[in-house]
Amino acid sequence: MASVTLVGVRKIYQEGPRARVAVDGVDLAVLDGEFVVLVGPSGCGKSTTLRMIAGLESISAGTVRIGERVMNDVAAKDRNIAMVFQNYALYPHMTVLENMAFGLKLRGLPAREIDPRVREAAALLGITPLLERRPRHLSGGEQQRVALGRALVRKPDVFLFDEPLSNLDAKLRVQMRREIARLHRELRATMLYVTHDQAEAMTLGDRIVVLNGGQVQQIDTPLETYRRPRNTFVAGFIGSPAMNLLPGVLVRHGGLRFRADGDAFAVDIPPVWERTLAPREGRPVILGVRPEDVRPTVGAAGGGGMAGVRLRLDLVEPVGQELLVSAHSEGGAQEVTARLAPGSQVEPGQEITLSFDPDALHFFDAETRKRIPAP
Repeated sequence: MASVTLVGVRKIYQEGPRARVAVDGVDLAVLDGEFVVLVGPSGCGKSTTLRMIAGLESISAGTVRIGERVMNDVAAKDRNIAMVFQNYALYPHMTVLENMAFGLKLRGLPAREIDPRVREAAALLGITPLLERRPRHLSGGEQQRVALGRALVRKPDVFLFDEPLSNLDAKLRVQMRREIARLHRELRATMLYVTHDQAEAMTLGDRIVVLNGGQVQQIDTPLETYRRPRNTFVAGFIGSPAMNLLPGVLVRHGGLRFRADGDAFAVDIPPVWERTLAPREGRPVILGVRPEDVRPTVGAAGGGGMAGVRLRLDLVEPVGQELLVSAHSEGGAQEVTARLAPGSQVEPGQEITLSFDPDALHFFDAETRKRIPAP
């Protein structure tokens, strides 16, 4: 296996007289044996980045290395990588065994070496009984296993996955996600995985790379990205439901207070934030709080001595193990999403007092949208 290093990688498409920057200066170091997930919305540059690593897209600027070798001008077939696509791209007239063996035959490997490789990969993926079937007789999950097997038999330096599970139903996605995680544990292979699904990113990656507009927003472990988002984009993208991001201003009311929507929405700020936020008094900030850190209160006082905020419920969504509720402030400018216990007696139109866990508040600069470091 091998490491993968990107230094200042850019991709620029010339569209008539205009140039469009699809990937803008990506720096990334993937360790040998690491599983790194590139995640972001459609058009953020994640698949383009993967295709530049694979050699399927030219590099406009920067350097791509696999191991110690610079790959900028190396043909895709000479990079010793294996790529699994969203579409399985299996040959319909070939059996599973023939599909898995085809790439090795093209590379000129002898049959005595090909057959053991194919059968070893098939056993690892649990598809040995399928080797004589053709793709039309396979389910979507089975076809994806064959596509994985075709990549495994290559014994590549690096595995690249481009949204490989997006064509599967929800149950199969979970099942195949576990299969890929198991393969990584057993093979300790270097893997880069592209997805827009944050559940895949959070559960599969040793680290995740959050992209937006062709630029890296954050590179970190999944839990660190969730707990300490670097900016409001990451805060709003990672997490389902997303973090509540509430624009307002810091005022002095005895201690510091976050105020928004006139005086209809006010949150007392814990004293631990005093030294960090006092220089920003009178300036706009963005308050962030995860839905699981919002709780209903009785009366006007919330937990930890924080005043509750009176809101009106707009939407109540029972999702089995919890209730997701959305509520707005009196002026309507602030909307808060909360996770409540499944037995909570709430309904749309009802007024409710919500308070925020004082130990779970995030603050972001309103201008730069960057996280203000916690004290």
